Amino acid sequence: MSSVVPLSVLDLVRVERADPDASAAIRRSERLAQDADRLGYHRVWFSEHHNMRTIASSATALLIQHVASRTERIRVGAGGIMLPNHSPLMVAEQFGTLEALYPGRIDLGLGRAPGTDGATVRALRRTGDEAERFPSDVLELHGFLGDRSPVPGVRAYPGTGSRVPLYMLGSSIFGAQLAAQLGIPYAFAAHFAPGSLDQAAQAYRSGFAPDGPLAGPDAKPHLMVALNVIATDDAETAARRRREAEDASLDAFFGRERPLSDEEVAAVRETPQAQQMLRMLDATLAGTGEQVRTGLADIAARVHADELILVNHVPGEEHMRRTLELLAPGREA
Repeated sequence: MSSVVPLSVLDLVRVERADPDASAAIRRSERLAQDADRLGYHRVWFSEHHNMRTIASSATALLIQHVASRTERIRVGAGGIMLPNHSPLMVAEQFGTLEALYPGRIDLGLGRAPGTDGATVRALRRTGDEAERFPSDVLELHGFLGDRSPVPGVRAYPGTGSRVPLYMLGSSIFGAQLAAQLGIPYAFAAHFAPGSLDQAAQAYRSGFAPDGPLAGPDAKPHLMVALNVIATDDAETAARRRREAEDASLDAFFGRERPLSDEEVAAVRETPQAQQMLRMLDATLAGTGEQVRTGLADIAARVHADELILVNHVPGEEHMRRTLELLAPGREA
């Protein structure tokens, strides 16, 4: 069974326990983006996180530039930029520059959360109240990327007139409703908040305003759903890889200062906090390529998704590449 909707990739640029080096993680993500480009995936996104030992995508715009320079066709963008951490003008300048370098290939997904903890928010010189002005900041950013500056006498150079496409990211009903009101595409983070997917999808589609303030000509809903996937050549291997992916997530969450040993990960797994975290991964699709493709098609049909974003959730470059190969757009079972 071939894919029924476009497939894209969200790469968290994970620093792995076996090779705790950010440069290795970035080069691995570069190679995987080249694989995704070759295999026909629609876009590859990188997300902004701060003060996380196991994620190397904090300087998101720099990473996008690096990967765009080493790929040919695939769209490259942010999934997303955490707008409360930045001024809309600076984001417009950065992504206007990217659009000038790689015209027609740059995406700008926006999130309302800071992507980090309270101490790091303060280190970013933020107060924690910036999320309250998120809707107005989105409108301001859109203005800087368009032809009419929201601030008299101030323009984004580069950026003005670039019309870099905006996408709303979210894991709750708030983001779905805001994206619908604005008339822009919405990407739901079912890779860590699967329980709210159906409600958010319904809220987005039912509330979509084709004449919203950011809607383009002939605007219509575009629902994107991010999902954890692990595809292997046999089900037994998939179960083993899923366990490895869970252990990596536990290490990332509970070993914030240093990598945990295998024994420590095993002990942490039994705690109520770890069990609660693992429930966030319940919707992971793990199995053979055919099984995962069937699961993806079922979810797409259930929520009427227009695009699926795959979070390649298993450690190890060779395993990540095999997942991309087995789920490649157009591949037949």
